[in-house]
Amino acid sequence: MADITIIILTFNEELHISRVLESVRPIARKVIVVDSHSTDRTVEIAQEFGAQILQHSFVNQARQFQWAVDNARIETAWVMRIDADEYLTDGLIEEIQSRLSTLDSAISGITLKRRVHFMGKWIRYGGAYPVKLLRIWKNGHAMIEQRWMDEHMVLIRGEMIEFGNDFIDENLNNLTWWVNKHNHYATREAVELLNLKYHFMHQGKSSDIGMFTKQASQKKWVKNNLYSNMPLFVRSFFYFLFRFWLKLGFLDGRKGLIWHFLQGFWYRFLVDAKIYQIVWLSKKYNKSIDTVIKEEFNLHLDQY
Repeated sequence: MADITIIILTFNEELHISRVLESVRPIARKVIVVDSHSTDRTVEIAQEFGAQILQHSFVNQARQFQWAVDNARIETAWVMRIDADEYLTDGLIEEIQSRLSTLDSAISGITLKRRVHFMGKWIRYGGAYPVKLLRIWKNGHAMIEQRWMDEHMVLIRGEMIEFGNDFIDENLNNLTWWVNKHNHYATREAVELLNLKYHFMHQGKSSDIGMFTKQASQKKWVKNNLYSNMPLFVRSFFYFLFRFWLKLGFLDGRKGLIWHFLQGFWYRFLVDAKIYQIVWLSKKYNKSIDTVIKEEFNLHLDQY
C-alpha cells in the first residue's frame, strides 16, 4: 500500500463506483469520495468499501475538486485524482506500488496515460491515445485550474515525471446518457470560448498558475490561438477531418467512427451553435454576453 490519498468526485455513480474503488484498493491508504448529494446507492457502496464521504453541492468540476483538496484534511505524502468512471490497469497498480516510494525528492508530480474505451473498444487513434494527465502529486504541490471546462491539475512546485502504464476511462452508461452529458459539456465549453473573446470572467494566465504537462500546454495553445480564431461551424468540420483522416481515426473501426464523429464533430458543432445563439441573443436584446449565459443556461458565473 502506498502513502497516497485517492479523491473521487461522484454524483449517481452506482454503476461505476465499485469498480474504481476495487481498482484503487491495493494502493490507497485513504479514499475520499466527494459526493454531490447522489440519489442512488453511490454513497452506500462507497461506505461499504471504507471510503470517507464528504457532501458538497456541485458548481463545476474545478470548484468541486479544489473544495475537496481544501477540506479533506489529507495527511498522506501523495494525492491522486481519479474519476468515478475510470480505473487503474494492473500494470499501473504495480508501478505505483513499486516506484512511488523510491522517487527522487525533487519529483512532485506524476503524469499518467489515459486510455479511452467506448462501447467496449479501446479508441487508439485520432489523437485519443495517449492523453497524458497530471493525476498524482505530492500533498500541497498542485492545484486545479479554475475553468468551467477542460480544467487541468497544475504543478506549483517540484518536477514532473511520467509513469509507463495506463489508466482506463470507460463509462458504462448508454449512448443517450453520453449525448445528454456532452450537451451540458457543450454549454460550458461555449462559455470558455466566449470568454476568450469577451473577457467577462477573469482567469489568470496558465504561466501564472504552475506547470502543465507538455501535451496539455500544446493543446491549450492550439485552442486559444488557432481553433478559437477559426470561423464558427467551419472549425468543427476541419477538426473532425483532421482527427479522422490525418490522425488515422478511421482505423478505430465502426465504434471509432461513432466516437470520433460525435466527440470530434457533433459536440464541437453543438458548442458553436450555442455560441452563435448566445451572441445572437445578446445583440437582439442588447444584453451582455454573461447576462445571456446566466438567463439562458442558469449558470451563475463566478469571477475567477
